[in-house]
Amino acid sequence: MAGATTLGDLASAIGVRSQEESAIVAELKAGSEAAYAWLIGEFQQPVYGLVYRIVNDPADAADTTQDVFLKVFRGMKHFHGESSLKTWIYRIALHEAANRRRWWFRHKAKETSIEPETEANGVSDNAIQLALTDHADSPFDSVAHHEVQRRVGEELRKVPEPYRTTLILRDLEEMSYEEIAEVLEVSLGTVKSRLTRGRDALRQRLAPY
Repeated sequence: MAGATTLGDLASAIGVRSQEESAIVAELKAGSEAAYAWLIGEFQQPVYGLVYRIVNDPADAADTTQDVFLKVFRGMKHFHGESSLKTWIYRIALHEAANRRRWWFRHKAKETSIEPETEANGVSDNAIQLALTDHADSPFDSVAHHEVQRRVGEELRKVPEPYRTTLILRDLEEMSYEEIAEVLEVSLGTVKSRLTRGRDALRQRLAPY
């Protein structure tokens, strides 16, 4: 796809095969404006949704998403395809979100807000859709009522790391075990272990309800 100059050309080669993704990466490294427009269009909303679930604040999520793409743009020359483009971007997003969350706990958590929680581009506590790939093994199976969904979202935020992030990537982002392993830079066995322990922790938190 070298030399592609239109969004249509780029969109037709969305990274479903390594050869096509390599071509997109080549365009990005060459500074193609169309390639960067495609990148933002393809990943901005997913990255924002992921970051929001970590930081739980619309404004912080928006700021962090901007930081993520700045890191992506500046770091593209250092991307050599050791992982997929998606998992590389998600890895940056998780790192930036974790930094923002740590900052929040050190500084912003001491502030008192009188504003109610609001939805953020369709992502809110009440709108968390907990449809899991592994339905038989999921603590979300019986979640049907709106209030219960809200409670699940609240309790999910209380699950300790690294189990919480693994739950988010698998059960909300619906990433494969292999993708999660790449994003977190851990083994498949570690992913499955964290997922099991995270789901158990969430089940225990939901037991009173």
